[in-house]
Amino acid sequence: MIIIMHKSAGEADITHVEKILSNQGIHSERLIGEKQTVVGIIGASHGIDISAFTSLPGVQEVVRVNSPIKLASRGAHPEDTVITFSDGTRIGGDAPSVVIAGPCSVESEDQLRRTAELIRKNGVRFLRGGAFKPRTSPYSFQGLGFDGLELLKKVSEEFGLFIVTEVMEPAHAPRVAEFADIVQVGARNMQNFPLLRQLGNINKPVLLKRGPASTIEEWLLAAEYILSGGNDQVILCERGIRTFEPALRYTLDLSAVPTIKQLSHLPIIVDPSHATGKREVVSSMSRAALAAGSDGIIVEVHPDPLRALSDGAQALTFDMFEEMMSELVRIGDAIDRPVLVESFNRGKSEVRSPMSEVRKIV
Repeated sequence: MIIIMHKSAGEADITHVEKILSNQGIHSERLIGEKQTVVGIIGASHGIDISAFTSLPGVQEVVRVNSPIKLASRGAHPEDTVITFSDGTRIGGDAPSVVIAGPCSVESEDQLRRTAELIRKNGVRFLRGGAFKPRTSPYSFQGLGFDGLELLKKVSEEFGLFIVTEVMEPAHAPRVAEFADIVQVGARNMQNFPLLRQLGNINKPVLLKRGPASTIEEWLLAAEYILSGGNDQVILCERGIRTFEPALRYTLDLSAVPTIKQLSHLPIIVDPSHATGKREVVSSMSRAALAAGSDGIIVEVHPDPLRALSDGAQALTFDMFEEMMSELVRIGDAIDRPVLVESFNRGKSEVRSPMSEVRKIV
């Protein structure tokens, strides 16, 4: 159930509603929009007398929400959630589309530095890299652990990059959050509920990947765990689902992008690397993801994919990445949503697009 307050409702009106709910042992969450405030009730609401609230000062409407998705739903939070970083860079809403790039796994300082230098030269602000890697086989490379996080910190500070890295265990969440600018939840952990609850307690954005066999509702309910813990900085990530088609690693569900935009206020980005498993199709799927309306993409790039310790087949070469970036800038211009490309030398955010320069001249 959600209680929609009038645009003119004051703080006293809102607090009064919350106090009545609290006195009845009902947990609520205040959702502040650009024009209105909504008080969302968390948990079962079937025993609540709606009429007792509709007559309260400042209350516009009381709506029972049949869907179990409350905090993540567009109905409870009409405005888009926008994640803002320390320098003003944004993800979501009407912000430019972002690119997150880097190796699947942090393997060495040289590998990470070369990759960071490449992506920074191409204007990318977000460096992805796994320090802890969930692998299907226990004998595969599992990551460098906290040593990998130290490398990420060192290299990101050198090139002015934000860190995106995965956490696997609830106990590690606070420590990983000290290094990461975005804490990633991998597809295998989408329904690791103790981990999700723990991430609800941290003050860092969480990138929540969709499980390979999960419905959109299950995905949003996983986000609900984080949101209900008090962390409202959630970014969804579509990374392909398992179907009967064996041609690629997974089937990239790009229809999830506009569907999420209708159902939820949370930003959504797309991971074509994990979805396809083949570097040859990553660029085309990245272009399609932006055209579908995603808030950005996350891709893997490696200085020597053939020698990568994990997922080398889906990692872009340096040449392929540079070509993809130029393509994405043109796609962003065509759909009137530019790709964020920042100059490292000047340290100033700007959108680099041939057509935007033409418009300035005209």
